[in-house]
Amino acid sequence: MKNRFQRHSFHSAFTMVELVFVIVILGILAAVAIPKLAATRSDAEVSKMAMSIMTGASEIASYAMSKAKTENNLSVMSNAISSLENTGEAAISTADKKAVFKVGSVNDCATIQIQTGVNDDNLTILFGNAGSDTLCEALQGAIDASQYPMKLRGTSVIY
Repeated sequence: MKNRFQRHSFHSAFTMVELVFVIVILGILAAVAIPKLAATRSDAEVSKMAMSIMTGASEIASYAMSKAKTENNLSVMSNAISSLENTGEAAISTADKKAVFKVGSVNDCATIQIQTGVNDDNLTILFGNAGSDTLCEALQGAIDASQYPMKLRGTSVIY
């Protein structure tokens, strides 16, 4: 008489066909998931850079308001711009008072520039030609440039 805890006489193992099916299903899932994961990472990088650029613009405006002047080097007025310069994502031009941002394959995807007149300074954000670079297009779409040019210094700015 058999004990109810005794095993059945047949083997409880996977056949080769079952293992192949499991491997095929895992391969299909991986093929679908990996590109989605890569796209999510790219979106996060673009969002991070857009936030850094907007933070940089805000820091420059705050600096100009508190000091009643602007500097030729934008990284002096903004930690966010300085950080992007340190990682190679921004190139600073002190002669033109600007920072040019490289995204994807586009070297001039976005630019923050202080345009200095005789009695005023204006902060502008300009976009380069994204061409077919989806990362640059995404960055340009994530930045709200509608509030620029922004007066930083001049007769219409009250300190």
